[in-house]
Parts: sequence; C-alpha cells; structure tokens
Amino acid sequence: MSHKQLREQLVDLLRGGNAHVTFGAAVDRFPIEKACIRPDGMLHSAWELLEHMRIAQKDILEFSRAAEYVSPDWPEGYWPAAAAPARESDWHGSVQSFLDDRTVFERLVRDEAQDLYKPFPWGQGQTLLREALLVADHNAYHLGQLMLVRRALE
Repeated sequence: MSHKQLREQLVDLLRGGNAHVTFGAAVDRFPIEKACIRPDGMLHSAWELLEHMRIAQKDILEFSRAAEYVSPDWPEGYWPAAAAPARESDWHGSVQSFLDDRTVFERLVRDEAQDLYKPFPWGQGQTLLREALLVADHNAYHLGQLMLVRRALE
C-alpha cells in the first residue's frame, strides 16, 4: 500500500461508515427537544455525547498541530457542563464545529508534508497516524452510544 492509499484509508476511517455508523446518520434529524434526556440505564444525553466528541476531536486535532496547545483538564474539560444545549442553535453549532474540525484533520492526514510515522517533538511519542486512529476509534465508540440513546428515545 502506498502512503497516498494509507492516507485515503485513514480519511475514510475518520468519516465513518463501513462497519460503523456515520456521524451524519447519528445526528441528522435528531429530535433536539430530546437531546437533554438520559434514557434509563444510560449515562449520557445525546447533547453530552455530541459535545464530548466535539471537544475530544478538537483536542486531538490541536495537539497534533502545535506544541503550544494545552489540553483541557481531565475529565471535566472534555464534557459539557449541562446535559442539554441552552438553545437549538447550540446543537447545530456543535455539529458544524465537529464537521469543520474533522475536515481540518482530514487535510492534515492528506498533507504529504506531514510524516504519519514521525513522533511529534512534543508529547510522549504520539504520531499523526496514532492520533488519526485515536480520533476514528473514539468517534466510532461514542457514535455507537449516541445511536443507542437515539433509539431509546424513539
């Protein structure tokens, strides 16, 4: 497999699909009025999951781009303070921010000037390849949770 093929495979993985639900399938036409509900037996509302995914993806993106970046405090910095968006526009804004950051991450992965295998000069040996796999894995896990919440609310 060429480096270009690997980069495209990583982008496909970041976008989801194949064996996992896509982000769009999980959030499109979500009943926003139910975004604050934590269904019985579930730890998080749809809003909490969406925001957690957005925050974590942004964190990994910024870490991958700059040594000066400082991650939020764990765990409180990775979860929203409220179980519900304050306004419907907050939901749409979070969805758009997630998509925008994913697009930036895809560009970073596709950039042949970026060595997928070289450890960042900062961090503890992380590489762009590792961070791309981390984003894809993290998003797939929480998209699964989001779909379970969505189905429980239907």
